[in-house]
Amino acid sequence: MSTSKLIDGKAASARVLKQVRDEVARLSADGVFPALAVILVGQDPASQVYVRNKILRAEEAGIKSLEYRLSAETSQGELLQLIADLNADNAVNGILLQLPLPEHIEEARALQAIAPGKDVDGFHSENVGGLSQGRDVLTPCTPSGCMQLLEEACGDLSGKHAVVIGRSNIVGKPMAALLLRAHCSVTVVHSRSVDAKALCRQADIVVAAVGRPRMIDASWLKPGAVVIDVGINRIEEDGRSKLVGDVDFNSALPQVSAITPVPGGVGPMTIAILMKNTVTAAVQQAHAQRVSSEAACLSIS
Repeated sequence: MSTSKLIDGKAASARVLKQVRDEVARLSADGVFPALAVILVGQDPASQVYVRNKILRAEEAGIKSLEYRLSAETSQGELLQLIADLNADNAVNGILLQLPLPEHIEEARALQAIAPGKDVDGFHSENVGGLSQGRDVLTPCTPSGCMQLLEEACGDLSGKHAVVIGRSNIVGKPMAALLLRAHCSVTVVHSRSVDAKALCRQADIVVAAVGRPRMIDASWLKPGAVVIDVGINRIEEDGRSKLVGDVDFNSALPQVSAITPVPGGVGPMTIAILMKNTVTAAVQQAHAQRVSSEAACLSIS
């Protein structure tokens, strides 16, 4: 295996988390203590692992973590009330609602209830719209992590042709918006695309986020392409369970100039960017509170 071709998400995430720790230390010295509230509804095993990892990274970065573990029978009204309480709490800077939710809770309504300034996942419609308009908003963690990996691997992305495979609200659509913001020419390939393989073969950059194990092999890729594999698929192989991406890694490796492995590629960056978003939210809220206090003092005087 050519290690020179590997995009090391673990190393990149460690650099982001170091920056976060430094910023948290600076903010703490100024009396600002970033805090992240994590809400988990139900007992989904994968969600429990994700939440545990997020809380661990928060603690390592010096970010205060607040856990809210709710039963699967929690009503939509109860969840919305908790979110409203956290929105009103100035000591909470970020709110993360772990997905998926139980079927009786409307996911879109719950996500929309989170205040945009505390929406560290970047899923609120105000943040989604702001991203599409090129405004400085909180952006989804996985696509933002992908962008950081691409910028480290490629440098200036301006003018490159990027193909995003998948059009989900969580990865595909915001990924396309971020690539456009970086001045790429962007094609989004999905289940209705005509000759998706031919479209991908034109790409300098391929971001695979379709959720189908090893769907993308060398025949989909232009020689020298840079590949970001967002997929995390658990399969049974040779009598054991293993994680693989949406890209057939062994097939793609000789063809590409750089590629993320699975695991160890995009995954670590997602949590690192979540911590970065939490600190960004804390800075913005502290500034808004300071401006508000100054305005109140002026009005009194």
